[in-house]
Amino acid sequence: MAELDPSSFASSSDHLTQHLYLRCRVDFGSRALRGTAAHTVRAERDGLRCLVLDTKDLQIHKVAVNGQDAKFALGQRHSFKGTPLEITFPFELRRGQDVIVETSFETSPKSSALQWLTPEQTSGKKHPFLFSQCQAIHCRAILPCQDTPSVKLTYYAEVSVPKELVALMSANRDGEMPDPEDSNRKIYRFSQKVPIPCYLIAFVVGALESRQIGPRTLVWAEKELVDISAYEFAETEAMLKTAEDLAGPYVWGQYDLLVLPPSFPYGGMENPCLTFVTPTLLAGDRSLSNVIAHEISHSWTGNLVTNKTWEHFWLNEGHTVYLERRIGGRLFGEQFRHFQALGGWRELQNTINTLGDTSPFTNLIPKLNEVDPDVAYSPVPYEKGFALLFYLEQLLGGPDVFIGFLKAYIQQFAYKSAVTEDWKKFLYSYFKDKVDVLNKVDWNAWMHTPGMPPVKPTYDMTLSNPCVALSQRWTKAKESDLCSFSSADLKDLSSHQLTEFLALLLLEAPLPVSHVKRMQEVYNFNAVNNSEIRFRWLRLCIQAKWEEAIPLALKMATEQGRMKFTRPLFRDLYNFEKSCDQAVSSFMQHRARMHPVAAMLVAKDLKVGQGQTA
Repeated sequence: MAELDPSSFASSSDHLTQHLYLRCRVDFGSRALRGTAAHTVRAERDGLRCLVLDTKDLQIHKVAVNGQDAKFALGQRHSFKGTPLEITFPFELRRGQDVIVETSFETSPKSSALQWLTPEQTSGKKHPFLFSQCQAIHCRAILPCQDTPSVKLTYYAEVSVPKELVALMSANRDGEMPDPEDSNRKIYRFSQKVPIPCYLIAFVVGALESRQIGPRTLVWAEKELVDISAYEFAETEAMLKTAEDLAGPYVWGQYDLLVLPPSFPYGGMENPCLTFVTPTLLAGDRSLSNVIAHEISHSWTGNLVTNKTWEHFWLNEGHTVYLERRIGGRLFGEQFRHFQALGGWRELQNTINTLGDTSPFTNLIPKLNEVDPDVAYSPVPYEKGFALLFYLEQLLGGPDVFIGFLKAYIQQFAYKSAVTEDWKKFLYSYFKDKVDVLNKVDWNAWMHTPGMPPVKPTYDMTLSNPCVALSQRWTKAKESDLCSFSSADLKDLSSHQLTEFLALLLLEAPLPVSHVKRMQEVYNFNAVNNSEIRFRWLRLCIQAKWEEAIPLALKMATEQGRMKFTRPLFRDLYNFEKSCDQAVSSFMQHRARMHPVAAMLVAKDLKVGQGQTA
């Protein structure tokens, strides 16, 4: 029985898309993509007369099936799922028969999948810029498709753009040529031969340059950022090799990185052959490169083996965090892996404190009927998922034993999509000699119960202890003790440990304002540019109600759009009576320049109506 995807109108039990041939033109003037999407669709049953595809804010001009005009109708619009496109075939299909369904479409300037940037919003200030973000359910806002991770397809694309710009996609580059219809434009061609779910279709158009940083890796960015990006991500090939050693061969050919403008709403996005990353990773000392290890790991868990519906998102993210930390352990030592793992446990505690320990979104497997996956998104599937795998690793014989299981799981489900039940059955068959151990796991508490996990794994505390000791000194310090702190407190701490020290303080009751003032005097955190440290420091200041930090926190919340930073900063500013009104007015002022998904979620956080503008 096929598991129904509550986030899609397209029924994968009737028909499956095998391949997409996309031709489109990027029009910066009207902020629209226009083109044709030809889907090769296979009937999954006899007597098939119609097909339903997902769309969102698209105009559909025409539909043809095997070259014959076909009737089509757009159904009723749903608040976040968009509008079903119902296509009636001019003939009946039998099971196993393939047809080519070609739709002519045009996107809306308010497409939730696309962000159109003006030249002023780029580093170079000369050319406009466009990027897409399809995960979770926004591919339907670019083209009609079966927008469910249960369906995988290959694709070939031809994209026409102004000739001074470069187009890239989540595929291998297949050359370029002048646009025969317009001498001011160029057509870029792309080929993705490994089947992928629609949410991994991605493209970017801008004044981009590249630098080679490894045998299969280019880093792409605007020229102002390309050299510092090449330095920052120099460890990419070492991470790729380590990942192959842990998880099996890398099947995608090229592994390029693209550094986006600051409004990109995520840390990274694992688009195949072309990982998208935020410029907030450019710390100057490679200390935030674990995000690259994370996106590399998705080449196996997420892209090769995919969650069948978004309710099983932890299969993508929990396994990817596990692999990311295994790569970190190989490159920087096992104590570092445990340190990162413990940091993840604290992140989970912080998230559950924010969401509330009875929130259904804190379940490892949430129910998403009539729930927008973007609204349900949080660190829970990442960190609760990781904690389960880390706990199982310790239960079943350690890291070497558990990586054997992970490699076998990837082999078993490669090129397919899975649900938790498939994963669990495979776990039981792989560890058939340890079924009694597996039966002791409280699966229901882990999977279907909100709040923190039922068991805390064991962590090596070597690197964490100094962070704990320093954070406790601060939480216990009276006014008269403040003179005992000095810059020497930090001399042996890495930037990872500073991040952890601040994260620990954020789990406690807010500090008195005198304490954060003294911390600034002795540690000068205002001068730190590492985004992870800066973010936690500014949260700490706002929660302590230090008014001098308000402009700095507003600046960080608006200068970049990574939701991990922007949403908590805006929430803290909103909850502080001295900055509440400023938070709202600042959001209104910046809203039009924000990514559509980030703007929608911050508006919810600040209780601002969707229709209100500055």
